[in-house]
Amino acid sequence: MGDRGTSNHSEVTDFILVSFRVRAELHVLLFLLFLLIYTMILLGNIGMMVIIMTDPRLNTPMYFFLGNLSFIDLFYSSVIAPKAMINFWSESKSISFAGCVTQLFLFALFIVTEGFLLAAMAYDRFIAICNPLLYSVQMSTHLCVQLLAGSYFCGCISSVLQTSMTFTLSFCASRTIDHFYCDDRPLQRISCSDLYIHKLVSFFLCSIIILPTIIVIIVSYIYIVSTVLKIRSTEGRKKVFSTCSSHLGVVSVLYGAVFFMYLTPDPFPELSKVASLCYTLVTPMLNPLIYSLRNKDVKEALRKSLEKRYFNSIFTVM
Repeated sequence: MGDRGTSNHSEVTDFILVSFRVRAELHVLLFLLFLLIYTMILLGNIGMMVIIMTDPRLNTPMYFFLGNLSFIDLFYSSVIAPKAMINFWSESKSISFAGCVTQLFLFALFIVTEGFLLAAMAYDRFIAICNPLLYSVQMSTHLCVQLLAGSYFCGCISSVLQTSMTFTLSFCASRTIDHFYCDDRPLQRISCSDLYIHKLVSFFLCSIIILPTIIVIIVSYIYIVSTVLKIRSTEGRKKVFSTCSSHLGVVSVLYGAVFFMYLTPDPFPELSKVASLCYTLVTPMLNPLIYSLRNKDVKEALRKSLEKRYFNSIFTVM
């Protein structure tokens, strides 16, 4: 098996990304859709990072994590969208072996990091609401940096294991990947290796990544809800819930799409592609909108930033 895998690696120099199985005329519409979504991702996430970095009132742990969430969303969507848009116009629709490895590695790195970062953001809201007097002490800059570094470390370890395990498979069955980017599940379909160990390790990795992050999020919100219910005023409850609703929305969209994709049976790859589209491009597009529309601090910072630019442009003209 080892010799077979080695010879396979010397033979396979590229893959073909099938993308969506639609008529050729619809590729233009898909290109325009991807272009629109990716443009909104760039504007939304870069705008969010700029607002957080330039407004001193947003210099808090919550916005530190939010700024990094925008950074992650921006980069993992950039790993997918440009190549997918190029392939809508390309006849060969090919991606090099090294390009496929890089795409899977970077995507796995950022998506796993985002999962752990969302758990850190849930913990931040738990401390802010359940222990407000100790918030500034417990959520210190040092701890925030540690949580962020830990998220990237977990993402990197997971990505190294997943990528190395995937590309030690033999791809002698086909070079055609039935997806719009290099992902583990479509690559398994074109492998002629025994996938038992691969699937076992993949299941183990998913378990130690998804379960701890979901447990942290659920436990944090159980404590948050129990604390909120003790607040007597309706206005006070609304104010507290408004700080959490954005985070809950982001978590629901991301994990909902991930679960839908991995629970979709193999005979329905097109449904899997739609779910993948949701968490690779739609989620990074929605996150800045969710946080800007549901968060008073961000809306106020955005309003002041726009007013400042407007008045500066007027004075420049005058």
